[in-house]
Amino acid sequence: MTLLEFNKLERNVAEKELHACCGSQKWSGLLMKEFPFKNEMYMIASAESNWYGQCAEADWLEAFTHHPKIGDVKSLSEKFAGKEQAGVATATENTINELARANKDYEEKFGFIFIVCATGKSAGEMLRLLQDRLKNNRDEELNIAMGEQHKITITRFIKLIELGDWQQLKVSQLTTHVLDTSAGRPGKDITIRLKRSINSRWQTFAQGITNADGRIGDLLPPNKNVDPGNYKMVFETTEYFTANKIHGFYPVVEIDFTVIDNEHYHVPLLINPFGYSTYRGS
Repeated sequence: MTLLEFNKLERNVAEKELHACCGSQKWSGLLMKEFPFKNEMYMIASAESNWYGQCAEADWLEAFTHHPKIGDVKSLSEKFAGKEQAGVATATENTINELARANKDYEEKFGFIFIVCATGKSAGEMLRLLQDRLKNNRDEELNIAMGEQHKITITRFIKLIELGDWQQLKVSQLTTHVLDTSAGRPGKDITIRLKRSINSRWQTFAQGITNADGRIGDLLPPNKNVDPGNYKMVFETTEYFTANKIHGFYPVVEIDFTVIDNEHYHVPLLINPFGYSTYRGS
């Protein structure tokens, strides 16, 4: 389907399709005020502004209820095998059980289910993310889940309008990668938290784990820009050093940096057991 074809749908049909992309009734209703959409990027911008600027906690929580629980094997197999959460389909029984237990703990702690944009992630990576995010407070998790939901929404837009012009869609404004200079290899499986200062307190609002190349390219949703200001990336290196049987001197590395515009910011980390360095990359 092209955007032109989508714009020709009956309004009730179009709204139903949008609601399937993000299960907030208020959000889809607000987005329909912009229908038909001028172009794909206008559709993305409207989705973002309504999600972050017009919706409230009740709307975000409503959208979360439209996702299957991570670890619900039957639901995942029926709805996501070969799609957004294909990695779960090949998960071991032990991993699925651990996912189910961790999701139960998560829901009991925060009052909503674990939300993650699972595209390209294995069941093991999702389990690690789930266990790491259990360490956050509720405000942090609500903000992270909002971002993950918006990533999912954009993914579903692209699948819905598969013949659309998505070439102008920008990757995450903030990206990172880790290189272990002592071993000459990527630093994989390192948890990274992106933080901002709210009421003089640093709070996590995005989180991820480095892939096999030591990279995280989707900390933020596509086209989402953060406000100018000071931010912090926290690299939790303890588990990486431990897994590689290394006695590291730095259990955590924090990199403070300033965003001044809407340009792309790449914040890499070069690390070894007894030192580290960083720079603004491209």
